[in-house]
Amino acid sequence: MTAVVEARGLGKRYRRRWALSDCSFDLPAGRVVGLVGPNGAGKSTLLNLAVGLLRPTTGTIRVLGSEPAAGPQQLAKVGFVAQDTPTYAGLSVEEHLRLGARLNPAWDAGLARERVGRLGLDPAQKAGKLSGGQRAQLALTLGIAKRPELLLLDEPVSSLDPLARREFLQDLMEAVAEQELSVVLSSHVVSDVERACDYLVVLVDSRIEVAGDIDTLLATHYRLTGPRRDSSLPAGQHVISARHTDRQSTFLIRTDEPIHDPAWSVTELTLEDVVLAYMGRSGSGERTAAPALEAQR
Repeated sequence: MTAVVEARGLGKRYRRRWALSDCSFDLPAGRVVGLVGPNGAGKSTLLNLAVGLLRPTTGTIRVLGSEPAAGPQQLAKVGFVAQDTPTYAGLSVEEHLRLGARLNPAWDAGLARERVGRLGLDPAQKAGKLSGGQRAQLALTLGIAKRPELLLLDEPVSSLDPLARREFLQDLMEAVAEQELSVVLSSHVVSDVERACDYLVVLVDSRIEVAGDIDTLLATHYRLTGPRRDSSLPAGQHVISARHTDRQSTFLIRTDEPIHDPAWSVTELTLEDVVLAYMGRSGSGERTAAPALEAQR
């Protein structure tokens, strides 16, 4: 597997607080990676480390085989749309395109103008007068027209209405198909990830809880319901969460093996079930090494 982002023991501390701690993972090339977690989990910190805006406190991170922001050539390969889809309020759409052309050696002016025309953006309109959805689309246009190998998006649709979110994600998926981009999309909205992504990373309390191909994760996570059982499950069945009543136990597990015990009612999980199960382990002391191993392969 070719990795576009590689981290080993990566950590970032702000004074006494660790925003990221002991993160080791490889993000595969040619995929749309969903980086999911609650607010404050460390998603923005990780993306800022990947583009070189921050430096690690511990460990290492490499992007496209080099240290982040290692030089002009490396910078040209990475596109970044930060939180709140930043644009310059006093510059027009046309001036944004001219700025993009001056700053990016591989700038695709034809692509940028085609997108602006298709989106119905007025080239003379100041960015500060655009709607939130239009600003997000302008920021995405700047990121895509740079012709990067890797595009990093930090919650680009968090402030958009449902229609604008759908249009943005649809445009992103079309760009991925046309340009063979690798993308990392940060979000705390599972439906956005489900719509656009094929690889998942769940980040909770500064640590990666699980990472892997979404289809594989869905095929290896189950809900078991049956008579109350306090004892541990068979080897190979890793418990993500457990709930008990007087008579019944419910386990969410991860396993690559068939479940043979007839006492269990076995139910497949949705992506939201999987994400919430890992997010629910926050501060519970239930973490084990097993679920995160796939992130390090």
